[in-house]
Amino acid sequence: MVFEKIREILCDQLDLNEDDVTMSSNLLDDLGADSLDMVDLVMTIEDEFELDVEDEDVENIKTVGDIVHYIEEYK
Repeated sequence: MVFEKIREILCDQLDLNEDDVTMSSNLLDDLGADSLDMVDLVMTIEDEFELDVEDEDVENIKTVGDIVHYIEEYK
């Protein structure tokens, strides 16, 4: 459930195909996100899942799986 929603958000924001997004996909290296994309992504996640992502936590988010685990842990 969380993964599917994150994949949908990433596909919309980064203009990707669903097949491109896996749990192990690196946001920067594999999906081509830049720092502005990361800011947009964090804001969307905060709105969608009704949580606050701390700046220091963002630094530790490298893969799609990191996002999913973060949301599942703090939801």
